[in-house]
Amino acid sequence: MNRVTTDGVIEYVPQDVQGLLDEGRILLIDVREPDEYAQERIPGALLYPLSTFDAAHLPADGARAVVFHCAAGGRSLTAARLRKATGQPAAHMAGGIAAWKALGLPTVS
Repeated sequence: MNRVTTDGVIEYVPQDVQGLLDEGRILLIDVREPDEYAQERIPGALLYPLSTFDAAHLPADGARAVVFHCAAGGRSLTAARLRKATGQPAAHMAGGIAAWKALGLPTVS
């Protein structure tokens, strides 16, 4: 189940992100650093580190919504707020990959 934060960012729980990925409805963007991504990542997630993040240079995929994720949810919320500031829809996964793994959802090591 998703919710909308006070600043208009959509917040998804990991189960919903998994379902949307399975349906091909989202583009999942990992905003952690390259070393974190290399150690473990969510299958299908693209890497765009927050440290070098530019919301204007995200891949264009009008058919799929962009959802950000990170380790625990803080960096992904920041990325979503930056995207929202450009006038684009913005969403992130609450709890990050830690919450994802706690539910036993798949990762790539």
